[in-house]
Amino acid sequence: MDTLEVIDMHTGGEPVRIVVSGYPPLPKGTILEKRAFVRANLDHLRKILMFEPRGHADMYGALLVEPDLPGADMAVLFMHNEGYSTMCGHAVIALGRYAVDQGFVAPVEPVTVVNIECPCGMVVAEVAVNGGKGGAVSFESVPSFLFAPERTVDLPGFGQIRYDIAYGGAFYALADAGQFGLAFGDSPARAFADAATALTKAVKQAGPLAHPDSPDLAYLYGSILTDGGDGSNGIATKNVCVFADAQVDRSPTGSGVTARLAAMHALGGVAVGEARLFESIVGSRFTGMVARETRTGQHEAIVARVSGQAHYCGRASFTVEADDELGRGFLVV
Repeated sequence: MDTLEVIDMHTGGEPVRIVVSGYPPLPKGTILEKRAFVRANLDHLRKILMFEPRGHADMYGALLVEPDLPGADMAVLFMHNEGYSTMCGHAVIALGRYAVDQGFVAPVEPVTVVNIECPCGMVVAEVAVNGGKGGAVSFESVPSFLFAPERTVDLPGFGQIRYDIAYGGAFYALADAGQFGLAFGDSPARAFADAATALTKAVKQAGPLAHPDSPDLAYLYGSILTDGGDGSNGIATKNVCVFADAQVDRSPTGSGVTARLAAMHALGGVAVGEARLFESIVGSRFTGMVARETRTGQHEAIVARVSGQAHYCGRASFTVEADDELGRGFLVV
């Protein structure tokens, strides 16, 4: 195989492994068609990059592909321990800075716009630029909406759990962590992961989802457990997102913050233009707000604006020797 070259970043503690080279050319087509092709034909490369011994169960990656949408500066496929997601806000924040620093767009001070084509659609990032280098990033995601409010499910060991389902580029179940007997700062991350994973499995069994743009978007990505706060008055609301195969997001989760804002707005909890503060399980923070109201299909929706900061970690070159079966990727869970 060719050497895989990557640049590693993190956004609020959540890794973003950006593939620089080593993938073969992909067939032309829509980004969802590219996603399907990579999943069917090149998944061994995801495992090499995401799994041990080069990665770990909570690694996250970004594969840059040829854009298909007019006006896109770059296009990206997101990857994780289970497969390929449709949206990832923390990766968009990293890619916005990366696009400026690597010359995908010409830097313009004080703010450079980067149009990033994601599997869920076009996401517009605004990158703070100083001295030609990228800094903090804000992005406006695709139309997001509350799909199903105030549902309940009976979870063995926990009892009746109340939750909402909202879409923020991906679908999430949203629930107050207190229902599980969990408290931020006191309960271990494993307890949050186990509770959220149980909720995700139960919600998936409860019935199908639907998205007006494509059936490829209509799946539950994970669950977000919150402290029940709303992030107002400068007091951060804490949450943890558990997605894919029990993967724990170290950041506040960009698409998760978007989904939370969509649910909060639909239920009367946040108005257009109100800034809210969101904190992750490791203490990193994103700012979010409802930028404007819109509509998608039959759903009243919003466009959210989420802001955060990404940092570089390093770069690496990865290879696999022909007789190294473990080098093809494994996970210890």
